[in-house]
Amino acid sequence: MPAAATNDAKFADVAGAAKGAPREGDLLVFTKEQELAAYRSMLLIRRFEEKAGQLYGMGLIGGFCHLYIGQEAVVVGVRMAARETDQFITAYRDHGHMLACGMDPKRVMAELTGRRSGYSKGKGGSMHMFSREKNFFGGHGIVGAPAPLGAGLAFADLYRGDDNVSLTFFGDGAANQGQVYESFNMAELWRLPVVFIVENNRYAMGTSVERSSAQANFSKRGVAFNIPGKQVDGMDVRAVAAAAAEALEWCRSGKGPYLLEVQTYRYRGHSMSDPAKYRSKEEVQKVREEHDPIEQVRARLLADGGTTADDLKQIDGAVRKIITEAADFATIEPEPDPSELWTDVVL
Repeated sequence: MPAAATNDAKFADVAGAAKGAPREGDLLVFTKEQELAAYRSMLLIRRFEEKAGQLYGMGLIGGFCHLYIGQEAVVVGVRMAARETDQFITAYRDHGHMLACGMDPKRVMAELTGRRSGYSKGKGGSMHMFSREKNFFGGHGIVGAPAPLGAGLAFADLYRGDDNVSLTFFGDGAANQGQVYESFNMAELWRLPVVFIVENNRYAMGTSVERSSAQANFSKRGVAFNIPGKQVDGMDVRAVAAAAAEALEWCRSGKGPYLLEVQTYRYRGHSMSDPAKYRSKEEVQKVREEHDPIEQVRARLLADGGTTADDLKQIDGAVRKIITEAADFATIEPEPDPSELWTDVVL
């Protein structure tokens, strides 16, 4: 199939896409098709988030909205190393995780705009949506919540003996929460198959890691609990996939939890209401120019031959079409009926 093929299957779940890739140091060496899979998935997330930012500015998305722009290689790299049956759970910067898991962009966007076709029927918004079908367990607004919930998913996996692993994401700010360490303790005690993934984007809600964390190397946070850890370049999808594959193998072999610190960077503020004045525009621009996760893959594809700039332009066009259709769907779909307020609520 040519590089520029635009059928929806090419933009679906990338679970296991890195399977068979040889390792070279801290990287997996991707084939052209694996590079293209990573490129498509990361580009889909980037364009989706850009559109979500636009819709928020137009007043079509209410409440909180935390964009994943710049961090795309983290969840895509992990997903490429995982199985479809592995569970994903994360915090409130979650749209990218949903799309990497193969959730429908139309329904994700519809949830952002509060429409009845959204994954949480328009009642959860940006921070709270789920898909049992895709083994995506949220989207959680409570800081640090994914750690104990992810450990619970892993406990269920261990109990059932189904060989699945819980991929549990949270940020550098959440890494200082007490419940995270309670979860570490239980996970190691019970040898739970859970990979704790700290997405270190350097600034948490706006305070730099250096000013907020006594131990800024988050991969060492599990030492007191005998949990092995590794620091990863989160701007290179190959490095993330390699580290994730290693962590998943550790968990599947019955050795218990594993901790990854994935060093990444968000280009936008913490949320749409954050002007991000705690860092310079020059700092952000430097990362964009030198370490952008999507541009790194683009450069490799063009350098290796067989993929042209026109091929990549066509892929971008196909992605933009998907996102435009998602945005259109999310603005014309009806809102939930008022009676929906009382469904799925325990009184």
